[in-house]
Amino acid sequence: MTSTNNAAFSDALYDALRGRHTISPLVEQQASLTIDDAYAISLGFLQRRTADGERVVGKKIGVTSKAVQDMLGVHQPDFGFLTDWMHVEGDIDVDAKALIAPRAEAEIAFILKDRLNGPGVTPADVIAATEAIAPCFEIVDSRIRDWKISIVDTVADNASCGVFVLGEARADPRAHDLPNLHVTVTKNGAPLSEGYGHAVQGDPAMAVAWLANTLGTYGVTLEAGDVILSGSVVPLEPAAKGDRFEMTLHGIGTCTANFI
Repeated sequence: MTSTNNAAFSDALYDALRGRHTISPLVEQQASLTIDDAYAISLGFLQRRTADGERVVGKKIGVTSKAVQDMLGVHQPDFGFLTDWMHVEGDIDVDAKALIAPRAEAEIAFILKDRLNGPGVTPADVIAATEAIAPCFEIVDSRIRDWKISIVDTVADNASCGVFVLGEARADPRAHDLPNLHVTVTKNGAPLSEGYGHAVQGDPAMAVAWLANTLGTYGVTLEAGDVILSGSVVPLEPAAKGDRFEMTLHGIGTCTANFI
């Protein structure tokens, strides 16, 4: 795979995001694409966005739970970048954020106070570097047609990230048993799903350690102040205008994603 071809795929994903349209799966266009190619495409996609003025404010881990892996047919984690444009406070304007086929997933977010630079990062290191955890909705979206994604497609497409919403509650992770944190989700007032922190690689802090170590191989660090989305603890749920989701991270607080 040449850098020229990588750049062409980055450009195609950027154009799909800004134009709010989908493209055919990258692996259908180029069967020889590797995971390393996909991360190079993702970084090129990000560079196009930051050239527009977007600023990186964190990172996300994707496809961490078995429920999500089974749903998408992707069976290993991946990562993407969060920008300030992707951070939504309050209502989610589907049109303004150019969302195509959004799906809501409830997560535990980590807000870092210290840098984490892999390899060699442990879950204990993650806890020590974390200022607070918070309830969060990530709204995933795909620029790949009909969500027909392989691991290469989702990696290249910034781990299929759309936008994210942080709840107001903050908690010290040292005061909680993260694997046993209980999450319940409602959609339009009706119970939808529930899960526990251990759905995310056994422990959300383990997932963040995996991210720090994986990013380290690409020369990328988790920075102080970064918001890290540790992965969904429940199955993804399609969202449309008019839908209202609420998650409760029991013992900590709530987060609402209201689609307008």
